[in-house]
Amino acid sequence: MGKGDIKSRRGKIYRGTYGVRRRRKIKKKAPVEEKLSIDTKK
Repeated sequence: MGKGDIKSRRGKIYRGTYGVRRRRKIKKKAPVEEKLSIDTKK
């Protein structure tokens, strides 16, 4: 197990790929209200 192994975590890091052994971090979506910045409260 090492850099040459496609299925290991170290091999995924070496190749720059993702999979079961190396998950991607999920980006949380910002609420739509923040993006538009509409002042609904007066």
